[in-house]
Amino acid sequence: MRTAVLSVSVLALAGCVNLAPDYKRGAPSMPAQLPVDPAASSGSAALHWEDIVVAAPLRELIAVALIENRDLQVVAANVRVARAKLGLARSGLFPRFGADASVEEGGTFESSASPPQSFSDNASAGLSVTAWELDFFGRIANNQAAARESYFASEEGQRAARIALVASICEAWLQLAADKELLALAEETVRSQSESFDLTRELLDAGAANELDVRRASASVQTARAQAAQFEARVRQDLNLLRFLAGADLPEGIAGSAVLSPTPLVSKIPVGASSEILLARPDLMAAERQLRAANASIGAARAAYFPSISLIGSAGYVSADLSGLVGGDGTGGWRFGPSLSLPIFDGGARRSNLASTLAARDAALASYERSIQSAFRETADALAVAATIDARLSALQQLAEDTDITLSLSEERFKAGIDDYLAVLDAQREYYSGRQQLIAAQLDRGRNTVALFRALGNWSDTSQAPEAP
Repeated sequence: MRTAVLSVSVLALAGCVNLAPDYKRGAPSMPAQLPVDPAASSGSAALHWEDIVVAAPLRELIAVALIENRDLQVVAANVRVARAKLGLARSGLFPRFGADASVEEGGTFESSASPPQSFSDNASAGLSVTAWELDFFGRIANNQAAARESYFASEEGQRAARIALVASICEAWLQLAADKELLALAEETVRSQSESFDLTRELLDAGAANELDVRRASASVQTARAQAAQFEARVRQDLNLLRFLAGADLPEGIAGSAVLSPTPLVSKIPVGASSEILLARPDLMAAERQLRAANASIGAARAAYFPSISLIGSAGYVSADLSGLVGGDGTGGWRFGPSLSLPIFDGGARRSNLASTLAARDAALASYERSIQSAFRETADALAVAATIDARLSALQQLAEDTDITLSLSEERFKAGIDDYLAVLDAQREYYSGRQQLIAAQLDRGRNTVALFRALGNWSDTSQAPEAP
């Protein structure tokens, strides 16, 4: 009875010591406020991708990609691996039971030529507890905690991967729309330059132009054709990228749906003033989970310096034959007791393992702090563009209108014989450059919306997230 009470007391004390250091995340290494006007700031609710994507074809493409993209499938499989490893770590907290049975028959004889002198039968069956470790010093508990935090980190990594995929598809869509407009601009330039070339040859025949004007006009045509071919290739490459990101064939006619105006994304994203909203980013949460896992691993490494105490036992029956065992005539027995294992010398393995876990914790802390700094910089950069993009677009819109009028006036003056063709070429280059700059600014506005989503997005899709263990 005293032995049973002692055993119960030992079990009650198991796991009461945790050698892991106290978890300290430290203050976030970033300014307390984002560079936004506090009066214009809004709440910090979770930002879902459907909150920023307004174009229906782009929405459909993203929905397909979230299911079919192979990178996401790899990430999801890694989450399942982490969950299985957590189950493996948990199993060490429980005893392991086993059952065994055997039947033996034998005999003795004096020589190989003589018949057996005697026969013997033996049968046994029983249950056993194989080395149930009492986790006095938290080795198993800390290993389990490390596995649990790693699993949670993989979940956050899955969220981050989904956000990154949505952002990549939006960027590819915007690039396709921009390259389509640049291709259309190049083709328009080819047509207008060809008309100017034909006109210049007519003027040459009439004595109103010279050979230099004709050569300049011809060079402009060939330059425009080369740029048109370049942008045609880029459009095809953009479609290839979208197909790769979607993980499936693109819907029919989707190329015609990609336009910069009307914008496929919202023009403004609500941003809170406090930088604390960045801590909800899944990549930052994953980094913190890895820091917690590294902290728990230190406790497991420290526990290796202390004795390992396990309980072993068995109970069963033995009989002279199988019939006696089945009929209940066998002899019963049991045994139960502790087993202690004390490491004495291991060539520095435990010391090196502890040093490794301490260094891993320091690396995880530095990585977490760097992730915070990077998140703040990404957000601040995107906000800087958001604060100035409208002024840039307005100026470039006016520039495009001015160069359009300038080109028309230059062509009229050339036809009237007032200016030579060089003035027309200058006007054409200014018009082409102005239109390109406007398209680039529209592309940058869309990309910046995506950058803000990537920087602030902490969307969680519970229909896709793994179940909590």
